[in-house]
Amino acid sequence: MGSMASDTPASSDPAVELWRHPNPASARMWEFKDVINQKYSLNLDSYDDLYRWSIANISDFWAETWHFTGIVASKPFDRVLESNAPMFPRPDFFAGSQLNFAENLLFPANTTIDPNSPAIISATESTRSTTTWAELRELVRKCSLALRTLGVQPHDRVAGFLGNHTNTVVAMLAATSIGAIWTGVSPDTGVGAVLDRLVQIEPVVLFADNAVEYNGRFHESITKTRDIIKELTELKAVVLFKTVASMPVSIDNFVVAKGNAWIYEDFLQSATSTSGALTFTQLPPSHPVYILYSSGTTGKPKCIIHSAAGTLIQHKKEHMLHCDIRPTDRLFYFTTCTWMMWHWLISGLASGATLILYDGSPFKPNSNHSMPKLIEELRITHFGTSAKYLSILEQNNAYPIKDGIDLSTLRAIYSTGSPLAPSTFSYVYSAFPATINLGSITGGTDIISLFGAPSPLSPVYKGEIQVRGLGMAITAFDPSGQPSVAGEPGDLVCTNPFPCQPVGFFGAEGEAKYKSSYFETFPGVWHHGDFVRFNPGTGGIIMLGRSDGILKPSGVRFGSAEIYNILLKYFAAEIEDALCIGRRREIDPDETVVLFLKMVEGQKCTEELKDAIRKEVRKELSARHVPGIIDECFEIPVTTNGKKIEVAVKQILCGMNVKTSASVANANCLDWYREWAKVH
Repeated sequence: MGSMASDTPASSDPAVELWRHPNPASARMWEFKDVINQKYSLNLDSYDDLYRWSIANISDFWAETWHFTGIVASKPFDRVLESNAPMFPRPDFFAGSQLNFAENLLFPANTTIDPNSPAIISATESTRSTTTWAELRELVRKCSLALRTLGVQPHDRVAGFLGNHTNTVVAMLAATSIGAIWTGVSPDTGVGAVLDRLVQIEPVVLFADNAVEYNGRFHESITKTRDIIKELTELKAVVLFKTVASMPVSIDNFVVAKGNAWIYEDFLQSATSTSGALTFTQLPPSHPVYILYSSGTTGKPKCIIHSAAGTLIQHKKEHMLHCDIRPTDRLFYFTTCTWMMWHWLISGLASGATLILYDGSPFKPNSNHSMPKLIEELRITHFGTSAKYLSILEQNNAYPIKDGIDLSTLRAIYSTGSPLAPSTFSYVYSAFPATINLGSITGGTDIISLFGAPSPLSPVYKGEIQVRGLGMAITAFDPSGQPSVAGEPGDLVCTNPFPCQPVGFFGAEGEAKYKSSYFETFPGVWHHGDFVRFNPGTGGIIMLGRSDGILKPSGVRFGSAEIYNILLKYFAAEIEDALCIGRRREIDPDETVVLFLKMVEGQKCTEELKDAIRKEVRKELSARHVPGIIDECFEIPVTTNGKKIEVAVKQILCGMNVKTSASVANANCLDWYREWAKVH
């Protein structure tokens, strides 16, 4: 593998520090470090010291995390992990314990919460509503009793075709209080993509909205729901929420395979005893709690099963230690209930945080100031979003603090979904308070959590994820399966077991799919599918794109994110979006870098622009990174979660016959790339 130090001059630039905690000793992570030092007679001084201890002492680390973060369990664990446990088959963490996921979220340990204080503040483009802790527990009690009356059992699947609002959380907590497995799909998803997921897992209950509000308009959901339930053969109930009060809600012509359709209020009244107590089924730590889905852009999505204890302890570790979230802090993430970040957000309850749920466009009703004004209004302390959203604000020259918006409560901004460009790091620290911890983070649906995380004990450097998450033994491997030379790029891997490894994949072929997805590229080691570089000087992580989208012209391996960063830095006024693909065909002596540009409305893809792009790529990266072909496209294909689809386009350009699934939000645009490939 070629030396990126010589091929990429920009990578050898000195690290630019943007933030450092003014008083790290005040952080919960510092307190945790002191606990470890005292109990184990150590002298851990820095985050790096604590991290190295955490991956060298797996059982001790996770045991201490269990106790420090306060996992509520009716029965303690006998052991954390068997010695020398392999990563595959998945090891059983915390064997012997009994717990319930919903109980941990509704009754957080180690903290005193006023039952009349807000647990959830739900917001749309036009509405606000507050639910106290006492009210949330009562709502879950009623819903749980109705589900139990229906006969819902542990391991049954309960699905939500729902937006991001309080009733979605209530339905999830009610289901998981019983031990049922929750799965969520956003109502903006097409019927085909919903069925690609739900038909595989055969839910017994489906919760759905009557309508949703987005971009200043109301969109009814009942027609889609009626079509979806026709294919769900194990369904015992469909339950409709009056999510939008001004829109009709009707269960006419609903055909439920093994039961009935209900309006939510009537469903609650169906409980055998509406005055029964809220009870929590106590279950083993590896009991399934969630099913999430792979993107499935060229086939049916894989149904990934996550465990109760693994999800819970990982989220509490990240919230309390890495994010320094305290009781009554206000946690926000702009997400749909399909994305893993929804599940990460909802676990904030287990740390005593107040959740801010938002459903709608991030640019309504106040354009670029909509979300900053929400931070001001609801006194948000931790604000999470996508890298794409922040880059749009950057492109639009939005500077909320200069426009007088009060962001004094804000302590952190989190960004994920795609790599955050170095220029956007600088932008955030000029547009938002310079005191915030900008946490570019990385993880994924596969682990329902983070590999790369924020840290109150570590600086923020421009273009870098701060740290490797505690207990997560990640590194970069070269193609031969050896650790990459320091500073060289490679495939992101994890070499030690961790509790949020999936329980498996749903279905008869689940174990085989699980193994092939993560453990065949590098046998016995978790292969995550990201292309990364670790900065040996700072310890930070630089995300370079997806492994399956790696470009390799003239033997130089690099990720598409490196090209996207240059476009955002120098050409944001002209280019709205881009797709960078490596094309390799039998007639080609080498791989060709192909760059597709989606232009800002009114801008033209001129030869002068193409020459300017080539010049900047050559200057910032190297001559071998320069795109061989630059052309204009009218649309960039994305998943239903909004992520660019590089792999399908790469396969098309390389001459493969790609059949896309309904998980591609705008699959029709792939026909354009097919036609393009015929003539280029």
